[in-house]
Amino acid sequence: MTSSRARTRVTRTTACTALSALLLSGLGLGVAAPAHAATVDVIGVDFSKTDGAVQGGASGMLYGLSDDGVPTDAIIAGARPTNLTQKAPHGAQHPNGDPLEVEGAFFENGGKYIMTNIQDYYPDWAYNGGKRPSDFNTYLDIVRKVVKSIVDESDHPEKYVFTPFNEPDGGNWYADWGSMKDTYLQDWKAVYQVIKEVYPDAKIAGNGDTRWQQTRTRDFMTYAKANNVLPDIFTWHELGRGSLQDFRSHLAEYRKIESDLGISQRPVNITEYAMRRDMSVPGNLVQWLAMFEDEKVDAETAYWTYAGNLNDNMAKNNSANGAWWLLKWYGDLTGQTVAVTPPSLNAPDTLQGLGAIDTTKKQATVLFGGTNNATRLDLSGLDPAVFGNTVDVQVREAEWSGQEGEAQAPPVVVTKRVAVGGTIQIDVPSSNRLDAYQAIITPALPTQPVADATWSTSIEAENTVLRDVTAYNQDPAADWTFSASGGRDVGSTNKTTSSLTWTVDVPTTGTYRFGAIAGVNGTKVGPGKHALFVDGQNAATIEYEAGFDWSYRGRGETTVQLTQGRHELSVRMSADGSTLLPGSDISLDRFDLTRIDGPETTTYPAILSRTSGTLDYAKGAVTLSGDNTATFFPSARETGYYDVAIRYTTTGAAGLGVTLNTRSISGLGADKAGTWTSTARVHLAEGISDLRISSAQGAAVQSVTVTRATDGDAATVRVEGEDSAKISLHGTARLETPGQPTNVSGKQLGWLGGGADNYATLTRPTGLGAGAYDLTVRYSNAEKNTGHAYNTDVITRFLDVTEDGGTTTRGAFRNNYTWKGFWTHTVPLDLTTANGSLRLGNSTGNAPNIDWLALSPLVSKTTNTADVLLKADAAASTRKLAGKVYVTVDVTNTSSVAVDVLIETSYGKKTFSAVQPGKKVSVSLNTTKSSIPAGRATITLSGTVNGVAATQQLTAAYNAQN
Repeated sequence: MTSSRARTRVTRTTACTALSALLLSGLGLGVAAPAHAATVDVIGVDFSKTDGAVQGGASGMLYGLSDDGVPTDAIIAGARPTNLTQKAPHGAQHPNGDPLEVEGAFFENGGKYIMTNIQDYYPDWAYNGGKRPSDFNTYLDIVRKVVKSIVDESDHPEKYVFTPFNEPDGGNWYADWGSMKDTYLQDWKAVYQVIKEVYPDAKIAGNGDTRWQQTRTRDFMTYAKANNVLPDIFTWHELGRGSLQDFRSHLAEYRKIESDLGISQRPVNITEYAMRRDMSVPGNLVQWLAMFEDEKVDAETAYWTYAGNLNDNMAKNNSANGAWWLLKWYGDLTGQTVAVTPPSLNAPDTLQGLGAIDTTKKQATVLFGGTNNATRLDLSGLDPAVFGNTVDVQVREAEWSGQEGEAQAPPVVVTKRVAVGGTIQIDVPSSNRLDAYQAIITPALPTQPVADATWSTSIEAENTVLRDVTAYNQDPAADWTFSASGGRDVGSTNKTTSSLTWTVDVPTTGTYRFGAIAGVNGTKVGPGKHALFVDGQNAATIEYEAGFDWSYRGRGETTVQLTQGRHELSVRMSADGSTLLPGSDISLDRFDLTRIDGPETTTYPAILSRTSGTLDYAKGAVTLSGDNTATFFPSARETGYYDVAIRYTTTGAAGLGVTLNTRSISGLGADKAGTWTSTARVHLAEGISDLRISSAQGAAVQSVTVTRATDGDAATVRVEGEDSAKISLHGTARLETPGQPTNVSGKQLGWLGGGADNYATLTRPTGLGAGAYDLTVRYSNAEKNTGHAYNTDVITRFLDVTEDGGTTTRGAFRNNYTWKGFWTHTVPLDLTTANGSLRLGNSTGNAPNIDWLALSPLVSKTTNTADVLLKADAAASTRKLAGKVYVTVDVTNTSSVAVDVLIETSYGKKTFSAVQPGKKVSVSLNTTKSSIPAGRATITLSGTVNGVAATQQLTAAYNAQN
């Protein structure tokens, strides 16, 4: 049986077809619907043909981490990059990206090694003005200093790899190989020897050319072998779209050079790959991941825009975008990779994919995407001895959401239960080449998974009815162009008469979420607003937070009430027809409309967690015991309280060990055998959290369900920056009004930090004693360097929060593009005193500007509830016979399994064994008395449900008898 998600997406083709039909019908001409079959791209996966362990190294990145706390640990852990390139310690090339600042978070969250570009010690690009130092000893002194810093200051010097030269074939000293070859080779040897002199165990990488350079590589490797200075890792860059076509041949040429020279194979790291058009785009990145994983090389996305956001592959401070979910899926892979046959290998912007099988976990995975056409998976080679005779297939979709557009957990779009044998065909209704998909195959689960039933529809902005705006082409093949859905967007939204109108039919009356993927030029404009009209009436305001520029896209959302049927939704730049809304000049790329049914709820199956436990597909659970863990990465649409419900079974009393972003949550567990739901109401920051579950005594965890609990938000205490009754200012700290357009809620608290005397003091709100809290700050920070050729060189600001009588906690606040626009960021804060005030500042640098702060207890309550697994209908009555009272008890087994029934009264008891479902048993007990008072019979049911012993008690009342 197949289950598919019901969803519509209006594409350019369908819009044009509809328009043509309308025009022809207006001319009185009959129009027949086009009668051509949709193109289907087929990708074959043979799980019987393995080609080595999952490499997992194509998730690397150049300057993907910028500072301690940027990005957050949860974002790093989920994406699981195994390798990084960062600048030289204390280097001046960029204002952040120091490896010593980020190594802790990187290595603690799955990182394996850091490469350091030694030349990034220089402040300028190209290095040293693009010229080799006339006295090369000055560079050798830098090399000594950099290596010594790693050896002396790093906790893990053995996990570093030193890169002596970055892009030496470009503008960095050795471009003219004919005249500079001998100099370069001698310089390589000199640098190599200095590194080994300072740190004999050092690992060294090279050449690091801007592109594949066959002649230079052969010359270099010949010299390096002859002089015993071979690199430990060989590197170069593959940056343009054309590399998707040529990389495999480049690698083959490199391997031939090694073979010709008698050099053992070096690990390869493509230390920069992909361009602006690829970053944030799941459907583009999956092509690169598939190619590198297929060739078993490591690789790092290039740094074109922003340090500290995984190279545009996450959103804002702590959120996923579509690409982050793809990286998370890639980081989930274990076992062996398998043979994958796309429609055409080495063909950019076509359907590509990678597959893996883990026979220990009994799980197979395919990651794929990159086509506008419908897709079919042809899956073969599944071993019934591993998977059984029937499997469940689940397909999830990671939609492109823009660079700063938050993406929630990818929905299940197709499920299928199918017999193992031959080729299994899975049809996937893909229609956007920017999206990527994950297919997971497991043994059959207790209940077949179902596709997400949420109603949703979307349309390209350029396909709406446009008025006084302009549709612009954004070439999807242009390397330096940020991607746009459908290859176009709509801009020049800067007139009071500007609008984009979409006619849509909705299936039911209720609440709908309207979303817009949009580019906000925060650096030049600030945040912005649009009005959403429904059927000609102003119904809501769409708020857009500031972004990098018009083509660097984020997301704005609002909710509206709609009745069943057809409606006209109009995004307008003026709410009154005469005045432009502040910051309305925003590019618009795609709209979507989604039905909201109750509080937002997402269930994360335990069998798909990252776990060291044992997977039991028959129970749909992961069995944890001892120090086994299951790790989940839940996503929150907004900051606030959520009910995190863990469903599990136990064979006896068992506690749950639960951590949320490494902070313990106590009070969860079972006091006896059974099926349980343990729930913690916790405060979650917007975006991704790291949730880990264990059970020393043993528990079979089935799922984690996260549900928004808005009624819990009353536990949060929010204080505006201008609230003088609660905040006092010291030194240079002062209140200001930001310029327009702004999304500040009142005034901002600025000029904090830059010295120990410049701070604000927050009086501790009543009732917030010692304990674990989240401190949420609405802030702005637009500080940056301005000297780099293309990187934005943004600067992170830090806020130090010192509890009077307690400790200091430092929060990192990444650049958010404008001083006029505010984002929210949440910092974990553990308070140790009953009422100590909080001092806000930064004695060593500038703190961010603050709109408001909010303190929220991390946990507001916990509950543990056992399921009622065994059920029965029971009735009791009395009657008099021969002067004696009898108590009669009737019990009908309404459970799904056979049960033992024990009936007890004050006058006797009776046991019935193996009472089948639906069967009734009765007992009539002689009290031997002529009268009795009213009372109750106790019925105890005993049985086994899903392998777990269970008991349940109920009572039945009977009347007095005289």
